[in-house]
Amino acid sequence: MSHIAVERNRRRQMNEHLKVLRSLTPSFYIKRGDQASIIGGAIEFIKELQQVLHSLEAKKKRKSLSPSPTPSPRPLLQLTPSPTSSSPDTVKELGACCNSPVADVEAKLSGSNVLLRTLSKRIPGQMVKIITFLERQAFEILHLNICSMEDTVLYSFVIKIGLDCQLSVEELAFEVQKSFCEEIGYPRSLGE
Repeated sequence: MSHIAVERNRRRQMNEHLKVLRSLTPSFYIKRGDQASIIGGAIEFIKELQQVLHSLEAKKKRKSLSPSPTPSPRPLLQLTPSPTSSSPDTVKELGACCNSPVADVEAKLSGSNVLLRTLSKRIPGQMVKIITFLERQAFEILHLNICSMEDTVLYSFVIKIGLDCQLSVEELAFEVQKSFCEEIGYPRSLGE
């Protein structure tokens, strides 16, 4: 009889902990309500928070080393199918990163969607500027997640590429970066 009570108590505690974990994890990361999905989503969220932490640390280091406010677009990553891959449908991921002392911008292609992340100090009206720009460029915003800590904010967009969109991921990252620089009064392009 006590074994049954102990097991019932363990399951109750596990369910309570899963409820707390689910409430602390943005719903975007949890695809279904089962235990494995909740734990998997929490792991992905923690990994993203670790990336934010590393990005903030790198930004702090860059800021102390470089006084230049000009953004610098560069390719982020390009994964191609390996020769040993048997599947012709191996996912290709292409991305770009454009950083400045004002903001870090990262854009990654994922199928027909783009994952866009910006990390900056809180600037009033900045999110509206980004959304307006994305809509003008034929992007449809599927999801927006906002994480903030003190005066720093991370905007994470999942956007669908529209048929009329003519921007590459490098151009997207650079154009979003320009919206931050315009706010501060920095030059509009690298050539200026």
